Amino acid sequence: MHAIIDHAASAEAQTIAAAAAHVNIAAYKFVTFDNTEEMRPQYQEICKELGLKGTILLTPEGINLFLSGPRSQIDRFLAWLRSDVRFADIEVKESYSEEQSHKRMLVKIKKEIITMRMPLIKPELGRAPAVAPTTLKRWLDQGHDDNGKPVVMVDTRNAFEVDVGTFNNTIDYRIAKFTEFPEVIAANKDALADKTVVTFCTGGIRCEKAAIHMQNIGYDSVYQLEGGILKYFEDVGGEHYTGDCFVFDYRTALNPQLEPTVTVQCFACRAVVTPRQQLDPRYVYEVSCPHCAPATDAVQE
Repeated sequence: MHAIIDHAASAEAQTIAAAAAHVNIAAYKFVTFDNTEEMRPQYQEICKELGLKGTILLTPEGINLFLSGPRSQIDRFLAWLRSDVRFADIEVKESYSEEQSHKRMLVKIKKEIITMRMPLIKPELGRAPAVAPTTLKRWLDQGHDDNGKPVVMVDTRNAFEVDVGTFNNTIDYRIAKFTEFPEVIAANKDALADKTVVTFCTGGIRCEKAAIHMQNIGYDSVYQLEGGILKYFEDVGGEHYTGDCFVFDYRTALNPQLEPTVTVQCFACRAVVTPRQQLDPRYVYEVSCPHCAPATDAVQE
């Protein structure tokens, strides 16, 4: 049985973790998973038994999961998951909350962990180089990588996620869905020549596929941020980052201390609603927000 790794990086983080009622974990692994139909009911049963809430995606290319529950139950789930040799070394990112971060438990079978529609991209067969959060911070501090090349950050997330927060001076192509990324990054290849490109996303999945695709089309110096923004927050904090990180659960966004923020998501149109926008009379909880409601006298933004 594999030991559960304590990801708390400081005494303060350990105090928060001890006081919180629930642990929220995010994890993924690209690996051949050829019996998803057979395994689905087993995942459903263990999560039901442990009272966990969240989403698990089982795909032929691997697993992606977001789960929330008490520490003891999360640890039991991870021990069970890691008893499958395919996921023995799966890495987990943690945050903490008083409530479970999801309201229900879903185990789904999908074609891909994250939809890109690029079947030749197989992370299991070889990843693009990854840069650790601490190394990236050093590069950003000094303005170049260890070979003296300027570092450019490329956000692979959807535009509404970027609007909640991102790295300073990042390149944001304003994509509406990840399937748009391959075309837009190919079109901008010349503009990124002679630079070291670091792709990033929330937890590492999208930027892992993105970096491999960029290598495949001829980018010669591209990295993925290991563990994504959440791992960067965990290891480094918020330096070189402005705002919060959008997450796909009821918390909506986490700050660099991995704490839920007051940013929310509109129940009607799913747009992100900032604290200032929540003062707008068009924001009605679970009814409307300034993005989807008819114009009224509104708070100036």
